[in-house]
Amino acid sequence: MATQTPIYDLTLLLSMSAPEEERTKILADVESAIGSAGGSIERNQSWGRRPLTYRIEHQSEAEYHLLQFTGPPALLESLSHSLGIADSVLRFRIIKVIPGTPPAPENPPPVVAAVAAAATGGGES
Repeated sequence: MATQTPIYDLTLLLSMSAPEEERTKILADVESAIGSAGGSIERNQSWGRRPLTYRIEHQSEAEYHLLQFTGPPALLESLSHSLGIADSVLRFRIIKVIPGTPPAPENPPPVVAAVAAAATGGGES
């Protein structure tokens, strides 16, 4: 029986205080690393600037990206290492998509008003 190549989700939160060129370079480096390792990108979505649930490094917003890709296990270690030491990456998470999981939505999830208010310091008292 042939085994199906696993698909991974990479959720990437980039610092809004980093220059646009640096954020673009990080995404290009991730795409290049996936291709160089023999993987392929199945989906690459930019969810844009969104509020964080809580501040990270004194920042209340981040640029969100979702990449779905295939690749060997060594690629996961390489991506984790390079994203972990990149100053412009606030957070990232790589998870293996379990077969039968519904596909990611075509559009980014909506921003919840309470989370947006909390992240910007607004909200009810």
